[in-house]
Amino acid sequence: MDKPKTPEDEIHRLDVLRSLNILDTPPEERFDSITRVAKKLFSVPIALVSIVDEDRQWFKSKAGLDANETPREISFCGHAILHDDAFIVPDTKKDERFADNPLVLEPPYIRFYAGYPLRTMDGLKLGTLCIIDTKPRRLSRVNIQMLSDLGAMVERELTLTQLATLGQQLYQEKRDGVAGPTTRNQLAEFKQTLSASLIFITLEDTSSISDTAGQTEADRSFTALIQDSCRQSDFLERLENGTFAILLPHSSTERAQKVVSRLSEAVKRDNQQAQRGYHLSFSHNIVKFDPDEHNAILETFIEGSALI
Repeated sequence: MDKPKTPEDEIHRLDVLRSLNILDTPPEERFDSITRVAKKLFSVPIALVSIVDEDRQWFKSKAGLDANETPREISFCGHAILHDDAFIVPDTKKDERFADNPLVLEPPYIRFYAGYPLRTMDGLKLGTLCIIDTKPRRLSRVNIQMLSDLGAMVERELTLTQLATLGQQLYQEKRDGVAGPTTRNQLAEFKQTLSASLIFITLEDTSSISDTAGQTEADRSFTALIQDSCRQSDFLERLENGTFAILLPHSSTERAQKVVSRLSEAVKRDNQQAQRGYHLSFSHNIVKFDPDEHNAILETFIEGSALI
Protein backbone atom coordinates (compact mmCIF):
# COMPACT_ATOMS: atom_id res chain seq x y z
CA MET A 1 0.00 0.00 0.00
CA ASP A 2 1.27 3.46 -0.91
CA LYS A 3 0.75 6.17 1.68
CA PRO A 4 -0.17 9.54 0.17
CA LYS A 5 2.68 12.02 -0.09
CA THR A 6 2.58 15.41 1.62
CA PRO A 7 1.85 18.41 -0.65
CA GLU A 8 4.61 20.99 -0.94
CA ASP A 9 2.27 23.70 0.37
CA GLU A 10 1.12 21.59 3.33
CA ILE A 11 1.81 24.14 6.08
CA HIS A 12 -0.04 26.91 4.24
CA ARG A 13 -2.80 24.48 3.24
CA LEU A 14 -3.42 23.45 6.82
CA ASP A 15 -3.33 27.05 8.03
CA VAL A 16 -6.05 28.01 5.57
CA LEU A 17 -8.06 24.88 6.38
CA ARG A 18 -8.00 25.65 10.11
CA SER A 19 -8.94 29.28 9.48
CA LEU A 20 -12.21 28.20 7.88
CA ASN A 21 -13.44 26.61 11.14
CA ILE A 22 -15.13 23.90 9.10
CA LEU A 23 -13.57 20.81 10.68
CA ASP A 24 -15.83 18.80 13.02
CA THR A 25 -18.84 20.99 12.26
CA PRO A 26 -22.38 19.58 11.92
CA PRO A 27 -23.78 18.46 8.54
CA GLU A 28 -25.02 21.25 6.25
CA GLU A 29 -27.64 20.93 3.53
CA ARG A 30 -25.58 23.01 1.10
CA PHE A 31 -23.03 20.15 1.02
CA ASP A 32 -25.38 17.22 1.69
CA SER A 33 -27.55 18.10 -1.32
CA ILE A 34 -24.50 17.76 -3.57
CA THR A 35 -23.42 14.36 -2.24
CA ARG A 36 -26.99 13.08 -2.56
CA VAL A 37 -27.07 14.18 -6.20
CA ALA A 38 -23.64 12.62 -6.87
CA LYS A 39 -24.67 9.32 -5.30
CA LYS A 40 -27.83 9.13 -7.40
CA LEU A 41 -26.34 10.54 -10.62
CA PHE A 42 -23.49 8.01 -10.72
CA SER A 43 -25.47 5.14 -9.14
CA VAL A 44 -22.80 4.55 -6.50
CA PRO A 45 -23.29 3.45 -2.88
CA ILE A 46 -21.11 6.24 -1.44
CA ALA A 47 -20.47 9.93 -2.18
CA LEU A 48 -18.45 12.18 0.11
CA VAL A 49 -17.14 15.67 0.65
CA SER A 50 -13.84 14.73 2.27
CA ILE A 51 -11.55 17.26 3.96
CA VAL A 52 -7.90 16.19 4.31
CA ASP A 53 -6.64 17.23 7.73
CA GLU A 54 -3.10 16.76 9.10
CA ASP A 55 -3.47 13.08 9.99
CA ARG A 56 -7.00 12.17 8.94
CA GLN A 57 -9.62 12.67 6.28
CA TRP A 58 -12.82 14.02 7.78
CA PHE A 59 -16.16 13.90 5.99
CA LYS A 60 -18.03 17.19 5.88
CA SER A 61 -20.79 15.44 3.97
CA LYS A 62 -21.45 11.74 3.46
CA ALA A 63 -24.10 9.81 1.57
CA GLY A 64 -24.01 6.06 2.13
CA LEU A 65 -21.26 5.93 4.77
CA ASP A 66 -21.50 5.85 8.58
CA ALA A 67 -17.89 6.71 9.45
CA ASN A 68 -17.03 10.34 10.20
CA GLU A 69 -13.32 10.05 9.36
CA THR A 70 -10.49 7.67 8.49
CA PRO A 71 -6.69 7.92 8.89
CA ARG A 72 -5.03 10.04 6.22
CA GLU A 73 -2.33 7.42 5.58
CA ILE A 74 -4.93 5.01 4.15
CA SER A 75 -7.08 7.65 2.45
CA PHE A 76 -7.66 7.81 -1.29
CA CYS A 77 -8.39 11.53 -1.00
CA GLY A 78 -4.87 12.10 0.33
CA HIS A 79 -3.68 10.95 -3.09
CA ALA A 80 -6.34 12.91 -4.97
CA ILE A 81 -5.27 16.31 -3.59
CA LEU A 82 -1.85 15.78 -5.17
CA HIS A 83 -3.46 15.98 -8.63
CA ASP A 84 -4.90 18.88 -10.59
CA ASP A 85 -7.70 16.92 -12.24
CA ALA A 86 -10.05 14.18 -11.14
CA PHE A 87 -8.13 11.25 -9.59
CA ILE A 88 -9.65 7.94 -10.71
CA VAL A 89 -8.91 4.36 -9.68
CA PRO A 90 -11.01 2.05 -11.90
CA ASP A 91 -10.17 -1.17 -10.01
CA THR A 92 -8.37 -0.98 -6.68
CA LYS A 93 -7.48 -4.68 -6.66
CA LYS A 94 -5.52 -4.24 -9.89
CA ASP A 95 -3.72 -1.14 -8.60
CA GLU A 96 -0.65 -1.94 -6.49
CA ARG A 97 -0.99 1.39 -4.67
CA PHE A 98 -4.31 0.30 -3.14
CA ALA A 99 -4.72 -3.48 -3.49
CA ASP A 100 -3.81 -4.13 0.17
CA ASN A 101 -5.38 -0.93 1.56
CA PRO A 102 -7.58 -1.63 4.62
CA LEU A 103 -10.42 0.36 3.01
CA VAL A 104 -10.28 -2.13 0.12
CA LEU A 105 -9.93 -5.32 2.15
CA GLU A 106 -12.40 -4.26 4.84
CA PRO A 107 -15.57 -2.11 4.92
CA PRO A 108 -16.45 -0.10 2.93
CA TYR A 109 -14.68 -2.46 0.45
CA ILE A 110 -13.64 0.21 -2.02
CA ARG A 111 -13.22 -1.23 -5.50
CA PHE A 112 -13.67 1.99 -7.49
CA TYR A 113 -12.77 5.55 -6.52
CA ALA A 114 -13.03 8.93 -8.28
CA GLY A 115 -12.21 12.17 -6.48
CA TYR A 116 -12.32 15.77 -7.68
CA PRO A 117 -9.82 17.94 -5.75
CA LEU A 118 -11.50 20.89 -4.03
CA ARG A 119 -9.51 24.13 -4.33
CA THR A 120 -9.69 27.35 -2.41
CA MET A 121 -9.66 30.63 -4.32
CA ASP A 122 -5.87 30.72 -4.09
CA GLY A 123 -5.49 27.18 -5.43
CA LEU A 124 -4.94 25.21 -2.22
CA LYS A 125 -6.49 21.74 -2.27
CA LEU A 126 -8.39 21.08 0.93
CA GLY A 127 -10.08 17.79 0.05
CA THR A 128 -12.29 16.15 -2.55
CA LEU A 129 -15.76 15.46 -3.77
CA CYS A 130 -15.49 11.72 -4.29
CA ILE A 131 -17.65 8.81 -5.40
CA ILE A 132 -17.00 5.21 -4.34
CA ASP A 133 -18.25 1.85 -5.58
CA THR A 134 -17.82 -1.73 -4.39
CA LYS A 135 -17.28 -2.97 -7.94
CA PRO A 136 -14.83 -1.83 -10.63
CA ARG A 137 -16.01 0.68 -13.21
CA ARG A 138 -14.84 3.38 -15.60
CA LEU A 139 -16.01 6.94 -16.15
CA SER A 140 -16.60 8.46 -19.56
CA ARG A 141 -15.43 11.98 -20.37
CA VAL A 142 -19.01 13.16 -19.83
CA ASN A 143 -19.08 11.47 -16.42
CA ILE A 144 -15.77 13.07 -15.44
CA GLN A 145 -17.09 16.48 -16.49
CA MET A 146 -20.23 15.96 -14.40
CA LEU A 147 -18.11 15.06 -11.38
CA SER A 148 -16.02 18.19 -11.98
CA ASP A 149 -19.17 20.33 -12.25
CA LEU A 150 -20.46 19.00 -8.93
CA GLY A 151 -17.02 19.54 -7.41
CA ALA A 152 -17.10 23.15 -8.60
CA MET A 153 -20.36 23.58 -6.68
CA VAL A 154 -18.64 22.41 -3.50
CA GLU A 155 -15.73 24.74 -4.24
CA ARG A 156 -18.11 27.70 -4.45
CA GLU A 157 -19.45 26.88 -1.00
CA LEU A 158 -15.89 26.66 0.35
CA THR A 159 -15.07 29.95 -1.39
CA LEU A 160 -17.98 31.65 0.31
CA THR A 161 -16.86 30.29 3.66
CA GLN A 162 -13.30 31.50 3.02
CA LEU A 163 -14.40 34.97 1.93
CA ALA A 164 -16.82 35.28 4.82
CA THR A 165 -14.12 34.23 7.28
CA LEU A 166 -11.65 36.78 5.90
CA GLY A 167 -14.32 39.44 5.82
CA GLN A 168 -15.11 38.74 9.46
CA GLN A 169 -11.40 38.95 10.34
CA LEU A 170 -10.99 42.25 8.53
CA TYR A 171 -14.12 43.62 10.18
CA GLN A 172 -12.76 42.61 13.60
CA GLU A 173 -9.34 44.11 12.82
CA LYS A 174 -10.90 47.37 11.72
CA ARG A 175 -13.11 47.54 14.79
CA ASP A 176 -10.19 46.78 17.12
CA GLY A 177 -7.72 49.04 15.32
CA VAL A 178 -5.39 46.16 14.39
CA ALA A 179 -3.27 46.45 11.24
CA GLY A 180 -3.86 42.85 10.16
CA PRO A 181 -1.39 42.58 7.24
CA THR A 182 -1.90 38.83 6.85
CA THR A 183 -5.62 39.13 6.32
CA ARG A 184 -5.18 42.06 3.95
CA ASN A 185 -2.56 40.17 1.94
CA GLN A 186 -4.88 37.19 1.58
CA LEU A 187 -7.69 39.41 0.41
CA ALA A 188 -5.33 41.12 -2.03
CA GLU A 189 -4.47 37.71 -3.52
CA PHE A 190 -8.15 36.95 -3.98
CA LYS A 191 -8.64 40.16 -5.90
CA GLN A 192 -6.55 38.71 -8.69
CA THR A 193 -9.02 35.89 -9.31
CA LEU A 194 -12.49 37.07 -8.38
CA SER A 195 -14.76 39.99 -9.18
CA ALA A 196 -17.40 39.98 -6.48
CA SER A 197 -18.89 41.83 -3.55
CA LEU A 198 -19.33 40.46 -0.05
CA ILE A 199 -21.98 41.77 2.32
CA PHE A 200 -21.29 41.10 5.97
CA ILE A 201 -24.53 41.34 8.02
CA THR A 202 -25.15 41.24 11.77
CA LEU A 203 -28.62 40.89 13.28
CA GLU A 204 -28.90 43.46 16.06
CA ASP A 205 -30.39 43.24 19.57
CA THR A 206 -30.08 39.45 19.67
CA SER A 207 -30.34 39.29 23.45
CA SER A 208 -33.85 40.74 23.57
CA ILE A 209 -34.87 38.59 20.59
CA SER A 210 -33.63 35.47 22.35
CA ASP A 211 -35.55 36.42 25.50
CA THR A 212 -38.75 36.97 23.50
CA ALA A 213 -38.81 34.26 20.84
CA GLY A 214 -35.50 32.42 20.68
CA GLN A 215 -32.57 33.07 18.37
CA THR A 216 -33.38 30.19 16.02
CA GLU A 217 -36.77 31.64 15.10
CA ALA A 218 -35.30 35.09 14.51
CA ASP A 219 -32.49 33.67 12.36
CA ARG A 220 -35.01 31.70 10.30
CA SER A 221 -37.18 34.75 9.68
CA PHE A 222 -34.19 36.94 8.87
CA THR A 223 -32.67 34.33 6.55
CA ALA A 224 -35.90 34.20 4.53
CA LEU A 225 -35.86 37.99 4.15
CA ILE A 226 -32.23 37.91 2.99
CA GLN A 227 -32.95 35.19 0.43
CA ASP A 228 -35.86 37.17 -0.98
CA SER A 229 -33.55 40.18 -1.41
CA CYS A 230 -30.90 38.28 -3.43
CA ARG A 231 -30.54 36.63 -6.81
CA GLN A 232 -30.38 32.86 -7.23
CA SER A 233 -26.73 33.26 -8.27
CA ASP A 234 -25.84 34.88 -4.91
CA PHE A 235 -24.55 32.75 -2.04
CA LEU A 236 -25.76 33.09 1.54
CA GLU A 237 -23.68 31.86 4.48
CA ARG A 238 -24.87 31.75 8.09
CA LEU A 239 -21.69 32.16 10.12
CA GLU A 240 -23.09 31.96 13.63
CA ASN A 241 -26.13 33.13 15.59
CA GLY A 242 -27.19 36.44 14.10
CA THR A 243 -24.24 36.72 11.70
CA PHE A 244 -24.50 36.24 7.93
CA ALA A 245 -22.47 36.81 4.77
CA ILE A 246 -23.71 37.17 1.19
CA LEU A 247 -21.35 36.64 -1.75
CA LEU A 248 -22.47 38.42 -4.94
CA PRO A 249 -20.39 37.14 -7.91
CA HIS A 250 -19.50 39.67 -10.61
CA SER A 251 -21.22 42.48 -8.72
CA SER A 252 -20.30 46.04 -7.85
CA THR A 253 -20.62 47.66 -4.45
CA GLU A 254 -23.54 49.62 -5.92
CA ARG A 255 -25.44 46.40 -6.56
CA ALA A 256 -24.52 45.15 -3.10
CA GLN A 257 -25.95 48.36 -1.65
CA LYS A 258 -29.18 47.74 -3.60
CA VAL A 259 -29.42 44.31 -1.96
CA VAL A 260 -28.99 45.98 1.44
CA SER A 261 -31.68 48.54 0.55
CA ARG A 262 -34.11 45.80 -0.52
CA LEU A 263 -33.39 43.92 2.67
CA SER A 264 -33.94 47.09 4.70
CA GLU A 265 -37.35 47.62 3.09
CA ALA A 266 -38.25 43.96 3.58
CA VAL A 267 -37.32 44.16 7.26
CA LYS A 268 -39.42 47.31 7.71
CA ARG A 269 -42.46 45.68 6.10
CA ASP A 270 -41.97 42.53 8.12
CA ASN A 271 -41.73 44.47 11.37
CA GLN A 272 -44.96 46.30 10.55
CA GLN A 273 -46.87 43.15 9.61
CA ALA A 274 -45.54 40.59 12.09
CA GLN A 275 -47.02 40.24 15.54
CA ARG A 276 -44.22 38.63 17.49
CA GLY A 277 -43.12 40.94 20.30
CA TYR A 278 -39.79 42.05 18.82
CA HIS A 279 -38.41 43.94 15.81
CA LEU A 280 -35.61 42.93 13.46
CA SER A 281 -32.74 45.31 12.74
CA PHE A 282 -29.29 44.78 11.30
CA SER A 283 -25.91 46.37 10.62
CA HIS A 284 -23.86 45.76 7.49
CA ASN A 285 -20.49 46.21 5.84
CA ILE A 286 -19.54 45.65 2.18
CA VAL A 287 -16.24 44.40 0.74
CA LYS A 288 -15.42 44.68 -2.97
CA PHE A 289 -13.11 42.19 -4.74
CA ASP A 290 -12.12 43.39 -8.22
CA PRO A 291 -9.31 41.80 -10.29
CA ASP A 292 -9.08 44.93 -12.48
CA GLU A 293 -8.09 47.16 -9.58
CA HIS A 294 -4.75 45.57 -8.71
CA ASN A 295 -3.37 48.58 -6.81
CA ALA A 296 -6.44 49.38 -4.75
CA ILE A 297 -6.10 49.16 -0.99
CA LEU A 298 -8.63 46.90 0.68
CA GLU A 299 -10.09 49.60 2.93
CA THR A 300 -13.50 48.94 1.46
CA PHE A 301 -15.67 48.31 4.45
CA ILE A 302 -18.34 50.97 4.83
CA GLU A 303 -17.33 53.37 7.63
CA GLY A 304 -18.91 52.26 10.86
CA SER A 305 -21.82 49.89 11.15
CA ALA A 306 -24.85 51.43 9.45
CA LEU A 307 -27.80 50.45 11.62
CA ILE A 308 -30.88 49.91 9.46
